[in-house]
This record gives sequence, C-alpha cells and structure tokens, in this order.
Amino acid sequence: MVSGSAQCADGGAGSSGGRAETRRVERQRWTRRRRLERRLHDGAALRISALTLQLGLLRHRVPAVDRDLHESIDGFEHELQAVLQELREVASELYPPLLDEAGLGPALREQAGRLDANVVVTASDERFGPALEGAAYFAVVAALTGLPPGGSTVEVSVTRADDALVVHLAGVDGRGARHLRDGVRPLGGTTEVVAGDRPGTATIIARFPCE
Repeated sequence: MVSGSAQCADGGAGSSGGRAETRRVERQRWTRRRRLERRLHDGAALRISALTLQLGLLRHRVPAVDRDLHESIDGFEHELQAVLQELREVASELYPPLLDEAGLGPALREQAGRLDANVVVTASDERFGPALEGAAYFAVVAALTGLPPGGSTVEVSVTRADDALVVHLAGVDGRGARHLRDGVRPLGGTTEVVAGDRPGTATIIARFPCE
C-alpha cells in the first residue's frame, strides 16, 4: 500500500543542457518510431495486400480441374496473410496506427477494451505530438498490464494542465508507477503517487511537459 504522497522528479544527472539534449534525443526517437510504423503500414503492408489480391485474381484464371495449383495458391495466400498480420503487430508495437491517426484517447480505449479488467478512459481530442503521445501510451499500457479480471474499476484520464500532458491512473497498484516514471523521465517530466481510497490502491499522476 502506498502511504502519503511521493514526488518523483526527472532524476536526470548532469546540467540543464544535458537534460535538454536527452529530451531532444527522446523526442527524435519517438518521431523515428512513428515514421517507421508508417513505412511498414503504408509500404510493405500495402504491397503484401496487393500480392494477395493478385493471387486471388490468378486463382480465377486457373482451370478448376488443376487442383494442385489451386492448393498452391491457397497456401501462398495463407502465408501472405500470416506475414501481413505479423507485420501489423510489429508496426503496432513500434507505434500503434490508431494512436498516430486519432490520438491517446481512442488508442487507450481500444487497448482497455482488450483487457479483462474494468478500465474507463477519459480523454479529450487534443493532440500532443508523437513523442508525448507515444511515451504516455506505452507507459499506461505497461501499468495496466496484469490487472486482475473483474476487479474494481481503474480510471485513466488524459488532460492538459500548465503546458503539460497529464495522465492520471486511479485505482491501480502504486508499483505501476515505475512504468510511468520510465516513460516520463527522458522527456523531463515527473510522476507522483498518492494513496488511494481503497487499501492497496493508489493514484499515479504523470506529467509530460509539452514542447
């Protein structure tokens, strides 16, 4: 159980110039991840989809009596679909397409819908850029991983306050703060853990400074 309130600042060593350089590098890293996801989604994935379509057209040109060739085409289509699915999964692990297209709210709601736990996400449509959204998304997802099914409702809120992206996770185990801390520190932000109303729960507050 978390007692009281604990403030966890950036914690980066060195000068303010060094911390600024760390933030710059981290923002560039997230931008590269999003760019690579787009290349996989808009490039390789689309080409594989086109190949699958061409195989389907080829099947209609093959005589029905040539069963061996039909089976070979079916096998190629199956393998291409499997490769396409794996490619999409890799792209999502780099930077989820929905996060890129619609922002934190829709992306977190989609992820919450896949969990067995009760998670409610509240977020506006405001966008915060690829670095903040990417870091916040993966940190929140990591903190929600392992929630017990059918437990008390966990509330996730995303807001802007004092020129920062602020994420609240209420009703979670305070140990999950390490995931938020790992995500926010390279961007110069802070985390705070406050004891929750229910025994063994906490509210985690992460602040990601906007550009």
